[in-house]
Amino acid sequence: MDNSKQQATIYIGLNDRITGVQKFDTEKYLSILKNTCRSYRVAFSVQILNGGYFHEDGRYVEESTLVLRLVDVPSDTITEIAKDLCVFFNQESVMVTLNETSVIFIKENL
Repeated sequence: MDNSKQQATIYIGLNDRITGVQKFDTEKYLSILKNTCRSYRVAFSVQILNGGYFHEDGRYVEESTLVLRLVDVPSDTITEIAKDLCVFFNQESVMVTLNETSVIFIKENL
C-alpha cells in the first residue's frame, strides 16, 4: 500500500514589501489565509513563526511569518495559492518547499 503524498509548505512573511513593517494584526492575515484555503477547498495547517533573514542588499530583517502546510494538493493549486497570498499580503515573494511524505490515519473506537 503506497501512502506517499506530496507535502507543500508555503512561508509568507507579514512585513509589507514597500514599508518593511507589518501593516495589520496577525489575526487579520490568518483570516485571509484561512479564507483563501477555504475558497480553494483544501485542508491545511498553519503556524505563526518569528524569524530573520538577510535581504539581497545585506539588510537584516526580523518578521512574523505564517507557515502553511498542504498535503496531497495538486501542484498547480499550490502555485495559485502561493501567488494569491503573495499578492494579498503585498510580498515580494513567498517561499514554497515540497517534500514527499507518508500519510497514515490512525482510528480507534472506544
